Amino acid sequence: MTLTLTIHRSAHEIGGNCIELALGGARILLDMGRPLAAPKDARGLLPPSLDITTPATILISHPHQDHYGLLEEAPADWPVHCGEPTRRLMHLTMGLTGRSLPHAMQSWRSGERFAIGPFHITPLLTDHSAFDAHMLLIEAGGKRLLYSGDFRMHGRKRALVERLMRDPPRDIDVLLMEGTNLDSDKPCVTEDDLEERFRSLFERTKGRVFVAWSAQNVDRTVTIYRACLKTGRTLVVDLYTADVMQMLAEFNRLPAPDWQRVKVVMTRGLRRRTDDAFADQLVKNGNAISAAALQNASEPMVIMTRGSLLRDYVTKGVAANADDAWCWSQWSGYLREPDGAFVAQWFDAGGASAEHIHTSGHASASDLRAFAAAIAPKQLAPIHGVKWDHDQPGFPPLLRLRDGESHAFPT
Repeated sequence: MTLTLTIHRSAHEIGGNCIELALGGARILLDMGRPLAAPKDARGLLPPSLDITTPATILISHPHQDHYGLLEEAPADWPVHCGEPTRRLMHLTMGLTGRSLPHAMQSWRSGERFAIGPFHITPLLTDHSAFDAHMLLIEAGGKRLLYSGDFRMHGRKRALVERLMRDPPRDIDVLLMEGTNLDSDKPCVTEDDLEERFRSLFERTKGRVFVAWSAQNVDRTVTIYRACLKTGRTLVVDLYTADVMQMLAEFNRLPAPDWQRVKVVMTRGLRRRTDDAFADQLVKNGNAISAAALQNASEPMVIMTRGSLLRDYVTKGVAANADDAWCWSQWSGYLREPDGAFVAQWFDAGGASAEHIHTSGHASASDLRAFAAAIAPKQLAPIHGVKWDHDQPGFPPLLRLRDGESHAFPT
């Protein structure tokens, strides 16, 4: 039997990962991602080279849409394997829009090897801006492959990657590795560095600080919360972020909605889509705050924001002023999109000062080279990048495939 690798999507783009390994009639798919450039409500986005008439098992590396966003379009009888936090986060996120996943799901544990037909898989927890991100070591047909998923080496879990590099899996035939930050100027400083920058911002701002960041970027939530504790500010998050915090608290020591100096703002948009019992408990415990109360708060605050939240704040009389500051803690490119542009214009109109405090969720180009060198694969199959054909020096020999192209390993 011959092991075959097919990159259905992500060979020449960032995100949209869908990679197949086939052996003796059995198939596994590494992620089922939605292309980043796809219109929000577009359907029919499965890669044209993907055969949906024969069974397959899907492995989801982490809970970002560009890695699981097409699960809804995959056949309902295809089973899904992922980490337990990933499973919960996918269901929570989809539940906000009344959607659900019909697939049977099984949860893995990092470091525990399991089998799917002829494939033996070992998930390895890694450092990424998404909680519960994994690399996957796959053994089949006498070959060993390592799928990097998305990773970095400057987050709060960087020790996981450093440990893997010190004691790498041996005899890797192919490393399937992301290259998001090749030839990129995205900042790749540590979350500790960001914490100090937030602390400085909070200390020198007389009024409120509004911060835009992703609810599922748990590292960033921790960073901002730690800076709040250092400066005596209360962190105000939305209901969705509070739900994420509550859900993940059992998997790590993370800020929770009932912790000191945490409040949850009750906005109309999210209140309609959030479990009533959860919201009622926040009110009962004194952790809830109304949007209207953000305007004349008696305590110094750091307030989560984005376009939809701002619109709810405005209807309750919240207005920015020159004593306030606002911070964009996401990729700066999102500021050119409608939601980001609205946020910037609203704060600029109110006279609030602006800061950009962020670090990439992906490894720097130098870290990518160092990681590849430590793994020392026989070949590296480039994925999840747009500069692989322009920035190759320093990497192992490339197995360069196009989307939809297959590679049969010699027996």
